[in-house]
Amino acid sequence: MTASTAQDPLFAPLQAGELHLPNRILLAPLTRSRAAQPGNVPTSLNAEYYAQRASAGLMVSEATNISPVAMGYALTPGIYTDEQVAGWRLVTEAVHAAGGQIVLQLWHCGHMSHEALHPGIPPMAPSAIHCASCQVFYVDADGKGGLRPVSPPKAMTKADIDATVADYASATRNAMAAGFDGVEVHSANGYLLHEFLASNTNQRTDAYGGSVANRARFLLEVMEAVIGEVPAGRVGVRISPLFTLNGIDDANPAETFGYVTEHLSRHDIAYLHVADTEVMGGAEPKMEQILSFTRARFDGVVMLNGAYTPERARQALAHGDGDCVAFGRLYLANPDLPERIRQNGPYNAPNPATFYGGGAEGYTDYPTLGGS
Repeated sequence: MTASTAQDPLFAPLQAGELHLPNRILLAPLTRSRAAQPGNVPTSLNAEYYAQRASAGLMVSEATNISPVAMGYALTPGIYTDEQVAGWRLVTEAVHAAGGQIVLQLWHCGHMSHEALHPGIPPMAPSAIHCASCQVFYVDADGKGGLRPVSPPKAMTKADIDATVADYASATRNAMAAGFDGVEVHSANGYLLHEFLASNTNQRTDAYGGSVANRARFLLEVMEAVIGEVPAGRVGVRISPLFTLNGIDDANPAETFGYVTEHLSRHDIAYLHVADTEVMGGAEPKMEQILSFTRARFDGVVMLNGAYTPERARQALAHGDGDCVAFGRLYLANPDLPERIRQNGPYNAPNPATFYGGGAEGYTDYPTLGGS
């Protein structure tokens, strides 16, 4: 370690629960829509992609469907079949061989889905509220991809809720069988768990709706199920308290996520992944506001995510905003990002045309500093 690296907070090691991170530069979860068809199975190409980025302190996998009905976007991987588990094992073995660590992000899209992705089963949601402006990516029978409006969702029954909690437990078991170092529960970005938390998408009148405690009940039941399968010190949770896309418009995010953060802290999980997602679309950063009602209520490692540059990340760590920083597009385009940060660049520019779908182009062919 050079003298400059020794003084750089991004290169300080970090203990996150049972996970020992050699640095604080993390790979953010990035949907890349490259799962093999049929079956939404990870492949050797996916293994190569993650292994290339194994110098991260920790990698969070792309969002991964916990069941067939959890799927909301075409070409995204699952973790509910033997074939998918075997495919993900290719990934974890390649990552570990390269000296890296990776956790699997558990995903249920909720109302952000189209029935054609799971024929005969409508999207699931806390309430039967249709987001007419919401769209998801779908590939038709002729192989033509594009956006289409989401289907009207079904309000989940108590039996549906119980079955979904069981799906999270099963997905966690499968993730560990596939060799992951842990899991991250995706409770952000307007997907199912976030829909239960938000006051506008949750209009239930039973024990899962109304008060903040009731709206958080589903997430906390999921957490109990997940921690029943893997130690809490290998579990993270992603939240995006001020996210206002995908039909989300919570009346009081500070109250909602203050409560959620405090209760997640009681589980002694490895980390809380706090995402300021809309900044990617050009919105002003809201992380300072988010941290005002989350940071002090969580007694553990906080992962920051929100279009951070290396310099802004250093400032955030030095200021105590968080403990590590997840990089998305910058890491997508720079598989050797820690080394590039160490040398202060240069950085490859990402190619948005290749973000979703396709093959190696824009996926595994970004050059390292060595040129390969």
